[in-house]
Amino acid sequence: MRSRLLRSCLVMGTAAVTLLATALPAAACGADDKPADSAPHLTGTPGAVRGVKTVGSVPDAQGAISLNFLRYGGREVMVVSGDFGLRVYDLAKPTAPKLIGQWKMPGLWETENTEVDARRKLVFLARDPRAFKGNTHTGESGVYVVSLAQPDKPELLSYTQMPAGHTTSCVNDCQYLWTGGPAKADNQPADWGGRPIWVTDVRDPRHPVLSPEPIELARNDGQTDYAHDVQVDEDGVAWVSGRGGVRGYWTQGWHHDPVQNVDREATALKPVPYAGGGIAETAAPSRFMHNSYHDGDLIYATEENFVDGCAGDGVLTISSLKGSYHGEGWRSTPDKPFRLRALSSWGVAGKEGSDPASGDCSAHYFDIDEHVLVQSFYAQGTRFLDVSDPTNPRQIAYFRPADASSWAPYWHHGYVYVADHTRGVDILKLMV
Repeated sequence: MRSRLLRSCLVMGTAAVTLLATALPAAACGADDKPADSAPHLTGTPGAVRGVKTVGSVPDAQGAISLNFLRYGGREVMVVSGDFGLRVYDLAKPTAPKLIGQWKMPGLWETENTEVDARRKLVFLARDPRAFKGNTHTGESGVYVVSLAQPDKPELLSYTQMPAGHTTSCVNDCQYLWTGGPAKADNQPADWGGRPIWVTDVRDPRHPVLSPEPIELARNDGQTDYAHDVQVDEDGVAWVSGRGGVRGYWTQGWHHDPVQNVDREATALKPVPYAGGGIAETAAPSRFMHNSYHDGDLIYATEENFVDGCAGDGVLTISSLKGSYHGEGWRSTPDKPFRLRALSSWGVAGKEGSDPASGDCSAHYFDIDEHVLVQSFYAQGTRFLDVSDPTNPRQIAYFRPADASSWAPYWHHGYVYVADHTRGVDILKLMV
């Protein structure tokens, strides 16, 4: 957007290098983002567990926010990102991960949904402006590219400063990154509600090229607003979640553009609208959508929201995409709003296994394996839902330790690995 801000620093590093040693303050996040958990690590007995068996844990990953996995022939490793930087664990024994390498960056924030390039063995870490005691008004944001060509020796290949940095996501097989969020900086347009998406070409990971012009504008009934995260489905459609709903884009190939009413080539820089739009206020009153999953005519999406008391916190939503395939979500305005048809929603308030004394109840990241959706709910732990009937999600199991701060669960080889900011990584086995 302003070329003088688009600075790329080719800083080299190894696992032995600690670049900064500052800590993130607990109050570093806004109303739509979870702050760092300042509670000490506890070792108490689980607060409520049903239908789940704990088969392993990684307590030295305390501060974990996101996980991913890489394979090297017959060897597999788990990559854990958090406010410590990056840690790499060997999974020769899946229930007992062994630390083999780390890239130290204490105070890094927030690294949600950290993505990897499985072919080139790269990790992409978003730097939120609130990292290292910064703030959304004036803080620096960007993306680190770390090589795990040797998983025991992480190497920093590049750092690119850019106008966004809450999350960064791979599109077109990690040839490009889409980076978005958080709330707008003081030097960004006054009429923005939050930061949209910036595109970075990472075909040469040592020399990323940032496009100066953002995309995914006017996402909230015509207003440019906070684009929080991007999930790419198996067809290559990139689904952008944020304030105002969820919208999907083609980023490769020739497609009909329903907004311009022309056939044109989709690229990461000039994507073609596909489907999606605002989530109905009856399902998600805050309309701040955190992440999503596309399945046929369905879009599953997390509403992240924090208010006083548990009942108003964010929920899982399931909506129909029918009626959104002709650009309706791009023509929505405050006077003529377009909303997807809500099929159902599910939250932990009042549900079995919940702690009635806790007001920390918002939904967060989820993962789906066939008809079982597993989702993090911060202090309310990790919940397993049967979503075979999308109009009626049913809880079938839960894992809520007394010290839970569950951020993101991942199905992997029959287990669920949970990134818990307080506990590290819990490894669970669903028993029902």
